[in-house]
Amino acid sequence: MKKKMIVLLTAAGLLGTTAAAGANGIVEKVSGFWHKEVKVLINGESTSLTPVYIDGKAYIPVRDAAAGLGYNVQYDAKNKEIELNAISDNEEEADYMRGTGVIVDVVKTDNGQYRIEYLGLGSNAWVILFADDKTVIKDQDGKNFAAKDLKAGTQITVEYGPIMTMSFPGQSHAASITVGAERLIKEDVIQSVQHTEDGWQVQFGETKDGIATPTLTLNAGKETAVLTSQGESVKWEDLKDGTKVRAYYGPFMTKSLPPQSPLFYLVVLSDLQTAEGKMSAEAAQQYRELAWQQVTAADQVSHITTNKDEAAVEIVAAKDAFVMGSTDEQKRLLANIQAAGGNLVTVTYNTDQDALIGPLTVVFDFDSKAFLGYYPRK
Repeated sequence: MKKKMIVLLTAAGLLGTTAAAGANGIVEKVSGFWHKEVKVLINGESTSLTPVYIDGKAYIPVRDAAAGLGYNVQYDAKNKEIELNAISDNEEEADYMRGTGVIVDVVKTDNGQYRIEYLGLGSNAWVILFADDKTVIKDQDGKNFAAKDLKAGTQITVEYGPIMTMSFPGQSHAASITVGAERLIKEDVIQSVQHTEDGWQVQFGETKDGIATPTLTLNAGKETAVLTSQGESVKWEDLKDGTKVRAYYGPFMTKSLPPQSPLFYLVVLSDLQTAEGKMSAEAAQQYRELAWQQVTAADQVSHITTNKDEAAVEIVAAKDAFVMGSTDEQKRLLANIQAAGGNLVTVTYNTDQDALIGPLTVVFDFDSKAFLGYYPRK
């Protein structure tokens, strides 16, 4: 964003700019003394500026001073004003989206990028980010951090965009990532959940011979977020014993029995998913095969950079999805799935056109595996 500062011309100001020398009606002859022994520092560094002392006050040339301070000078003869504009490489700061959350998954793609599944709070609760050599990654101390060292469970603060695909979840380029604590991950069913004076308490455990024994207690506070795997908010009151969840907690734990630890994110897993929050490897591969048939028929294979057997496969809610179907039958089927609150399966490929129009995502009905179309690209 441009910074602007207006300086009204005075007799002293005229000493600082030859542009005002011909201004009528305000020129006044003054006398002063050069003090070459006085040093003028800008940001702690010496300059060649030499102040002029007039009536005990020091003045310096405005053009030279402005350049040292990072400003351009423009003279408005009509209004008798000097305008100082900050020198910047970019006229406007990019309008990035922001968020704080955890890394659900991170995979290196064939083109050298890192595909990061992000879940948390901010502009978008669930988004796929791509980190490359233009992404600035640092730890909380400001030290550089390598993308290859990013791990699932790591808490991050991100800036991304300003462009994002219309897919669900949206996909965007990560401009900056600040790496925080590496949280522990627990995927299991809840043994018990109860409200306490300090918030909520979630217990995990094991049952043997009909006896339930707690093995881990997680304490939730105001900072704890409860979400679905697609970033939708969940009320604590909706959690029940036996609910399948993924907990991001710690890394510190007490030495008590059972050990206790602070809980940061609790992800409620859909009944359509396995305990890992994803479909089985066999089912995912079936969708990859179906998707490959579609992109082959559409003559898109030559643009795809993702390995055929490494395409990302995800279960998504149909209600918020916008799918481009090519037939009336596909459109009717999608409308019926959305009306019933059903789910879709997406298979996503990176392409050599991602920078212009984004990745290629093929969409199927979860129940019938029927091809529904594609997510819109940019």
